[in-house]
Amino acid sequence: MRAIQRIALALVIIGAINWGLIGIFKFDLVASIFGGQEAFLSRVIYVLVGLSGLVCLGILFKPMEEVVEDTNHRNFNNLNYDTEFGEETDFSKEQVSVEKKFVENNIKGKSKGSSKKKK
Repeated sequence: MRAIQRIALALVIIGAINWGLIGIFKFDLVASIFGGQEAFLSRVIYVLVGLSGLVCLGILFKPMEEVVEDTNHRNFNNLNYDTEFGEETDFSKEQVSVEKKFVENNIKGKSKGSSKKKK
């Protein structure tokens, strides 16, 4: 999605919130911030929100595949799981030898401990 479309979408959301406040509470947030509905800045905001709605019409009628492609900046189909230093080391063999040593040490430790208790 282009930057202009994102800005337009943000302004459309602001306009939608403002219309929601008008409908529910009879409170015009834009007018209260910028000095009434007849104030120059309020009218500028209203015009920008209206133009943003027209820009967002392009998003509405765009095929969904194009919208998804616009939001994805990477191609996730060809992922590369290599490290920056080369191939990853296979630690499975080392893990087995560590486990064997651990078991051997525990067996030796138990036999030593049992002989000390007998004495």
